[in-house]
Formats: sequence, structure tokens, C-alpha cells
Amino acid sequence: MGTAFGPRAADHGLRPVTDPRAVAKALDALRHGWPVRVSGTDGALDLLPAETGFSEPGLSAPHLLISAARAATLKLANQREAAEPHAPVLIRGGEPFTLDDARTLADPSRDLAYPMRGPFRAEPLEPREAAETAMELARLAGILPAFLVSPGTMSGTGPDIAPGIGPGAEASAADLAAFRDPARLTIQARARLPVEALDHCEIVAFRARDDLREHVALVVGRQSGDRVPLVRLHSECLTGDVLGSLKCDCGPQLDAALHAMAEEARAGGWGVLLYLRQEGRGIGLINKLRAYELQDQGFDTVEANERLGLPSEARDFPVAARMLSLLNVGAIRLMTNNPAKVSALEGVGVTVAERVPHKLPANPHNARYLDTKRDRTGHLL
Repeated sequence: MGTAFGPRAADHGLRPVTDPRAVAKALDALRHGWPVRVSGTDGALDLLPAETGFSEPGLSAPHLLISAARAATLKLANQREAAEPHAPVLIRGGEPFTLDDARTLADPSRDLAYPMRGPFRAEPLEPREAAETAMELARLAGILPAFLVSPGTMSGTGPDIAPGIGPGAEASAADLAAFRDPARLTIQARARLPVEALDHCEIVAFRARDDLREHVALVVGRQSGDRVPLVRLHSECLTGDVLGSLKCDCGPQLDAALHAMAEEARAGGWGVLLYLRQEGRGIGLINKLRAYELQDQGFDTVEANERLGLPSEARDFPVAARMLSLLNVGAIRLMTNNPAKVSALEGVGVTVAERVPHKLPANPHNARYLDTKRDRTGHLL
């Protein structure tokens, strides 16, 4: 018999209609392995994260919540309840899932060691909005998107927290929407910052309350409304930007963008580099490194993310639009090889006056990565 976990249902009704702080608390709980209650307009789920959750004797649950991509990897997509693209999937096995079972199923690095799994049955998932919110919370927390589902949730009751599991937290789909509202982002600091490419630069730091990510913009040259700036959106890449990784082209792209903006400034123009704290295109550093491990097994970047149960593109373009707005930047000349990035920015109100190609030569370690960009995600390379 499974052990119930989650916040008390009686706590509902005491919270405001939307509360971005609830998401910050839920993300902290997920990283610590505590249970969370996630709710939507269609119901609620009491969940324990498979990757970080703390176990205790007898803790198990009959259901496991996984992403659609992970369900496809586990060969469940031919079942009706698991066949809808992008919809989270609720599965049941022959026996209740322990946390060890859940971790084995969630972690693709164990796929080769455990090739025979199941059988599993996908079951109807009524609180779909809650499940989708849970998947997004897992991504933002940087953990694998898999959860044990409390038996009490499925029976409609509000279970107490199991002894020794932790205090828990709760967040709703509306809380998540409020947390992700780009209007919450404000300028926190700015200062002169001479850099190797050009000594006349200003760095501007942005932060939203309750969000640990701190984005920055580097204004290269003298800002002027008379010239459309050269702009580069660069997502954080610790391995490429700092360590000089040859597996991607991030470090060379960052360096080349700064030097192109410096040349623009010397010719009377200016540029803006947006450095977005969205490691691994939004899946986080640890999950990005897990994807690297899968690439070493022969999967391309898109396949690796799918096996992790994560999207291959999860960047937050409204944040970039908000940063440009706070800098009083109107139209831009965007340095990118990705037409989808142009469309994404235009979709959130940014005027892209020109797409400026930003191609760099491949090396033996990133050639397949660049081929995947070209062949699977539409980059013009």
C-alpha cells in the first residue's frame, strides 16, 4: 500500500488567487526532494520528485507521472492515453513504484542497463493542467520530469504528509503564469564595463523578485536612437563560454558577437548583447550534461533531450523582449542563424529589422551538433 504525501487539502483557500512566491517555494521544495501539490483548473496532484525525493520504509505509489517525450522513449506512445503529443502521461505498473523504480525509469542513462521494462499501462489523466504545470516546474528546478503520484490525489482526498518526507509546498498553474510574467523583471544595477572587444561598454543587470536567475545586457558603444543596434541573444553556456568546450559553438559565437558589435560601434553604431541565464536552452546545467552523456552514446542533441523527457527548445523569449524594452531598444538587427528565433521575438512584440547571419566554422567535436541544428531545428548553416 502506498504512502500518501503532500500538503493538507485544508490549507487551500488560505492562499491568494495567484502568488509567484508559491512557485519559488515549490522549486526549492523540488530541489530538496520534498513533496509538492500542483493544481490547475481541472484538479490537483500531490507529487514527489523521482530524482530528488527522500524515501522511507514502505514509501511507494501506484502511479508515476512522466513527460510525453519520456513515454515515447519507454515505447508507450502507441497506447491511447499516452499518444497525445506534449501531454504528460500517467502510468501504472504491475507493482507500486518505489522511488528507486521511479529514478530508474526517469533517468535515460540507465536505459541501456535496463532495456526490458514494464509492462506499463497509461491511464486517463484528468488534472492535465496540473500535470503540465508539474512538468514545467521540474524543468525550472533543473530536475528530471518524473513524479510519484500520491494515491490520495487519485481518489480525490487530500492526504497528509507522510512522516519524515518534509514540509512540502503547493503551487498552481496561475501561480506559474504570474511567476513567468516578464513584467516582473526590472533593472537592478548598471555600471561601466570595459571589455576586451571594446572599452566603451555598459553592463545592465536584471532580476525578477523570487527568481534566482539574474540576466544581464552589455551595451556596446554609445546607445543612440538614430541607429538600429546589432543585437545578439546568448543563452548561458558554462561549458562553452567559460571552459572553452568544443562540443558546441557557444564560446566562439559569444566572442565573435562582441567583436562584431565593437566594429559596429567604431563605425558610429552600437550593439546589445543579452546574456540570458537559460543554460542548455532552458533545461539547466545538470540536464545539459546528461544530454552530453547521451550524445556520447550516439544520440543527437534533439534525441538526447527527448530521452530525458525535456524539450529541445525551452528558452524564455518574453524575458529578452522585456530586457530590450527596459533598455528603450526599439527595432533590432538580430545576429542569428535561426529563423525560429526571429519569429519567436516578433511574436512577443520585438521588431526585427534584419536577420544578420552569425556563422562560424565547425570543429571535429561540434560538426554533428551543427548538422543537427541545420537538419532538425532549421538553422541556416
